[in-house]
Amino acid sequence: MAKARGKMRSPDSSRKKTVAPAPRQRLAPDWPVLALAIFGLVLTGYLSAVALWGTLPLMCGAESDCATIQQSRWSMFLGLPIALWGFALYALIAAIAAAPGTRLKRWRRLWTLSLLGLAISIYLTLAGVIGLQAVCLWCLLSLLAMAAIFVLVHIGRPTSAPGTNWRGWLINNGALALVVVVLMQLYFAGLFAPAPNPRLQALANHLERTGAVYYGADWCVVCQQQNRLFGASAKDLPYVECHPSGSGGPVALECVNAGVRSFPTWVIRGREHTQLLQPEELARLSGFRWDDFKAE
Repeated sequence: MAKARGKMRSPDSSRKKTVAPAPRQRLAPDWPVLALAIFGLVLTGYLSAVALWGTLPLMCGAESDCATIQQSRWSMFLGLPIALWGFALYALIAAIAAAPGTRLKRWRRLWTLSLLGLAISIYLTLAGVIGLQAVCLWCLLSLLAMAAIFVLVHIGRPTSAPGTNWRGWLINNGALALVVVVLMQLYFAGLFAPAPNPRLQALANHLERTGAVYYGADWCVVCQQQNRLFGASAKDLPYVECHPSGSGGPVALECVNAGVRSFPTWVIRGREHTQLLQPEELARLSGFRWDDFKAE
């Protein structure tokens, strides 16, 4: 009887003990990527402020490469300084690098964004070198920061990412970066520019018809400002490129024969004007009836 009583178990002891799940560990920030993103934020934040205030960055004179690039068509995108778009991208990268979540999801997002930022930075650098024969130190610092972020993210790839579909992952993200760069190039080429202002278009046609000549250079900061005054109609100005091979190349024979020594130089009704001219002033000098113009 005693043995039987000893073998009996209480109802509670017969139940399986449930083990509480271990608390999920919070994913620590990716400190190296976060540090580089913060550096990029400081850099692009400073360049954005300089662009919005209309001044030049430190160590950049009025005739420097930095000034040439800052005043070029590649310095603005959709009405905002290109540095401000870079600031937004660095901010997004910093937020993802610092936020909790799964390691795989973080890696995927950081890899895509850093690849996109690197592609854009390389494109803008090449645009400055090829289109303006200019290199900006501040822009190169941003390029190096984005390249370092991409390398760190790539090296820190989790073993499960992107799995066996690595080739497809590269193709998809590479295609995304390529599409963005192509769209930017089309934008800077003026494909998405608004319709020409009728009065500015008529003035440009009048200058061409009356024999006015506008001498300039693609890398000339003031010439770029002059062109922006005409918007989409700038392509119809009677323009002569004096440095078709870049700032270090030979001067075009037409500019040599005209004795052009500075840019922009306007020749209107036989008189030379070596300065930026507002459309109203160009209209007065060329005899265009600016105030009486009526679009048809």
